[in-house]
Amino acid sequence: MELSLAAAERFASLALACIHREYPNKLDQHVLNSDADVRPPRELTPAFYGCYDWHSAVHGHWMLIRLARLLPEKPLAARVKFAVARNLTADGLRQEQEYLQGKGRESFERPYGLAWLLQLTAELRTWDDPDAQRWSAALTPLAGLVEQRVCQWLRKLSHPVRSGEHSQSAFSFGLMLDYARACDRREFAQLLESKIREFYAGDRNGPLAYEPSGEDFLSPCLAEADVMRRVMSGTEFAEWAGAVPAANSVRWFGVVETGPESRMLPIQSWGTWMD
Repeated sequence: MELSLAAAERFASLALACIHREYPNKLDQHVLNSDADVRPPRELTPAFYGCYDWHSAVHGHWMLIRLARLLPEKPLAARVKFAVARNLTADGLRQEQEYLQGKGRESFERPYGLAWLLQLTAELRTWDDPDAQRWSAALTPLAGLVEQRVCQWLRKLSHPVRSGEHSQSAFSFGLMLDYARACDRREFAQLLESKIREFYAGDRNGPLAYEPSGEDFLSPCLAEADVMRRVMSGTEFAEWAGAVPAANSVRWFGVVETGPESRMLPIQSWGTWMD
């Protein structure tokens, strides 16, 4: 699918407007160990302090990098690089690592924010651009810490998390697996693939009619299908996904539109999506 310059500009403007905007800021996973931890976001996490919360800052940077990579000859790329360079400094990313290593932060932004950090790492590491490679080198130690923590978590995680919010495991597993494969992290990829199959390969009759809930921004069922297609062959995936109900037997996924006249907006059936 081709991305128009107008659409790229529109998306970029969203992130450029907030990656350096410190307030309002939601420090909902910030653990205070002493008075020294009562500091502004720009000092606590100097690379990812904007966009309201940490994970939004991280995936905002990822989007900007992806857009610059897709349109390297456009003025958009120069604006993105100038903005990103202010945050992805060696010193700033070193402080990010120190922050994550603080007492009581072992589960900080797990799994959603950590998954996006790894996705950003993969985007930079696979872009043959001098600036991207410099940022990648600075980000590598933080990514290593994140990968280590995720591996520890995966080894003790006994059940998937099937929410439609940040805690969902399937969506984050997909981003993490993309990183592991792109960056040739084979043991990490094998661990993820094993967990994905353990958690989801035996699933049948997903409760599609239950979606979405009033707080979902991720579909539990679609995210599960999206991660399974990463670890199954086409034939295996078609057989697994073919176990869902017939297209007319349930009300298919819709997008919740809020407002005075809230309603469900219908989207494609599973069969059409499969095609």
